[in-house]
Amino acid sequence: SIAILLYLARKFKAPDHWYPSDLQKRAKVDEYLSWQHVTIRGKGSSLFITKVLRPLLTGQPVSPEKLKSVTEELNVVLKQFEEKFLQDKPFIVGSEVSLADLVALVELMQPFSAGYDLFAARPKLAAWRERVEEALGKPLCQEAHEALL
Repeated sequence: SIAILLYLARKFKAPDHWYPSDLQKRAKVDEYLSWQHVTIRGKGSSLFITKVLRPLLTGQPVSPEKLKSVTEELNVVLKQFEEKFLQDKPFIVGSEVSLADLVALVELMQPFSAGYDLFAARPKLAAWRERVEEALGKPLCQEAHEALL
């Protein structure tokens, strides 16, 4: 959870870039972490549930109309994410990776694992993903997402 991430960053005095001491940068991290619950997480989970879990649990195929609807909803928040949070910066807060980037990447991997390549038609988002994975370490990212993918 977000509360646990923030607790751990404070308790173990994580490097400043994760949860910056600079109040403006910290506010950007907090803003994203508050925004993502009903946007990126909500819409990404909805696509995953619709495309993967519901058919698995019910044995029924997903309706093309429902899949189109949840995909369009996700696309709206992905556009907002790029325009509001990424803008023309390497990371959400600026030049360094933060908890906001970590949480965003994890949330975006769920619809990606459902077979929706949300990075393919979004070069800005794809480049951001590359930077985040580089900052975290590609082997660690692969290991973290192995079961999901």
